[in-house]
Amino acid sequence: MTRSEKQLKAVSKQLRSLLQKVEKLAGLTAMEKPVKVIPRTRGKRIVKKSVPGKAAAAKSTILDSVYNAVKASKRGINISNIKKRAGLETRQLSNALHKLTKKGLIKAASRGIYIKA
Repeated sequence: MTRSEKQLKAVSKQLRSLLQKVEKLAGLTAMEKPVKVIPRTRGKRIVKKSVPGKAAAAKSTILDSVYNAVKASKRGINISNIKKRAGLETRQLSNALHKLTKKGLIKAASRGIYIKA
């Protein structure tokens, strides 16, 4: 083992112990782990993040915002009103409407008017 490898290992060990002390001071629980670096082939690294106590479904997606706008209207809603409520570009809205109709969550009442299925 070369001198530089030994020095790197010593620094790594010191950093781990320092990290443990910081976690202890911050009061991190077992659920709130820091970012973990996982080695990958070809020397690349993937950073795996752990989210403390939050589900992935908590985020509001484009599909959710479009579906909620359609669901809120009783007699149907046109494209321009969905665009205003969801705050989307034309292409994003078009893709979201297509996906929601394919999933069977909404249907087209007439051209440009969508209702909950």
